[in-house]
Amino acid sequence: MTAKRSTVLSKLLFKRTLGNWARIADAARTTPISTLRKQRSNARRMLVHLNHFVHVADNRLALPAIGSQAIQKSHDTDWAWRPEAWTGPLPVHGMASVPSKSVLGNELSLHHDCKLSELSLRQLRNTREADLAPYGLRMDVFKFDGSFLSIVIDCPKASVEGLRRKHLIRMEPIIEMEKPLEIFARLNIKNGPNTEQVVRELPLHEKTPMVEFDLAYTKLNEKRVDSMWIDLIFENPQMNQVTIRDLTLSRRPRADV
Repeated sequence: MTAKRSTVLSKLLFKRTLGNWARIADAARTTPISTLRKQRSNARRMLVHLNHFVHVADNRLALPAIGSQAIQKSHDTDWAWRPEAWTGPLPVHGMASVPSKSVLGNELSLHHDCKLSELSLRQLRNTREADLAPYGLRMDVFKFDGSFLSIVIDCPKASVEGLRRKHLIRMEPIIEMEKPLEIFARLNIKNGPNTEQVVRELPLHEKTPMVEFDLAYTKLNEKRVDSMWIDLIFENPQMNQVTIRDLTLSRRPRADV
């Protein structure tokens, strides 16, 4: 009851203050100079706080909401997911001189065979109006003396529950690069003692370089599916900065022919 009364009083006070300043503004052309000078000083003091509030509020309200799982998907999608690196703040936001097999969060790891690591990996906040993902991932590569570089993303258990050979797995990343390079996506599905792998090159010339993995062309043992993960493989990444603004995975059954 007390909280409700306080809210009502706050609304009345705000309404009264707003009306008072409206009357002051309307009368400004005829207000005596001495009074006008005091009113202007008070208004400027209020503006400092109001402008600061509006700036912070606009910035927060323009950002994608933390934890957002807003994903564009088709009506027949039976599973969709955005990894945690693109969804919420990680306990460790970044790493420099990253050793191979370093882990960032619970689902992502970096792999390479460099003798001297000149790699950095960090999470950043997305701020663009078009971004659906709250966070992005940025990798800087300087000198690179290795033969391979990949980011591995472990998928949750839900990704393989009910998984069948009739399924299509879709990956939709949004990627920015300082200079062109080739990126391949490899889907890995562990089933029993075997691991089925399907590799696709990302069509980076497209605005959204979507790829689909058709499980019909695998020898997937549906009764023994255990886990799934994605490798993002970067070819000749030296002296480049790669920003993955978003990355989503989804699953849908292939249309019957």
